Amino acid sequence: MPAAPGTVPAKLPEGRRVREILEILDRTYPDARTALHFNNPFQLLVAAILSAQTTDRQVNSITDRLFRHYRRPEDFARLNPEELAREIQGCGLYRNKSKNIIATSRILVEKYNSRVPDRLEELESLPGVGRKTANVVLNVAFGRPTIPVDTHVFRVSHRLGLARSKTPEKTEEELVSLIPEERRRAAHHQLIAHGRQVCTARSPRCPACPLAHLCPEGK
Repeated sequence: MPAAPGTVPAKLPEGRRVREILEILDRTYPDARTALHFNNPFQLLVAAILSAQTTDRQVNSITDRLFRHYRRPEDFARLNPEELAREIQGCGLYRNKSKNIIATSRILVEKYNSRVPDRLEELESLPGVGRKTANVVLNVAFGRPTIPVDTHVFRVSHRLGLARSKTPEKTEEELVSLIPEERRRAAHHQLIAHGRQVCTARSPRCPACPLAHLCPEGK
C-alpha cells in the first residue's frame, strides 16, 4: 500500500522514488508544454524576456498583438525605447524590458546575422536574458535537455524533496543530477503544470495530488 500523504516510504530508494515521480508526471501531464505564444526562436526569446514578473496569459495578450507588427530582430532594432514601452506597458517592468529587447535585437542583427544563438553563454550575454530565460529558449526552441527553474519548478521540486538549495541556480544543479537527460525537457514543463494545477503556492490540493504518497510535505 502507498504511504500516507506526508510521509515518504522509508525503504523506497531515492532513485526509485524519482523514477516513480517522473512516471506519474508523464501519465498526468503527457502534453505539457510552454504556454507562451511564438512562431520562431526570436519571438520566444522576446516572450520569455517579457514574462519576468508577468503571467504567461498577460504576455500572450501583448505578443499576440505585438508580433503582428514586429516579427524580426530588425523590426525591434529600429524602435526607440519609448515606442516599444507603449506597446508592452501591460507587463511588469515594461520600461526596462523595452530597453533590453531593443538592445538584444540590435546585437542579434549586428553580431549573429539576426539569428538567436543556441549556446547558454551567448544567450546569457544578451541584455535582459538571465539563466532561466536562456534555458527556456534552449529547451523550447532548440530541444536542449535544460531545466529552467521558475517559481513553479522551484516550489514543486522543494516540496517533493527533489531539491533543497535556496537559489534557482543550485536547484537546477540538483534537478539535473537527479533527472536523466532524456527526461529533463518534459520534466520542466510537467513540474510547471503540476505547480499551476495542483501544487499551488497557496492552498495546494494535496488530497487530489497523484504524488502525495511520494511527497514529504503532502497533507
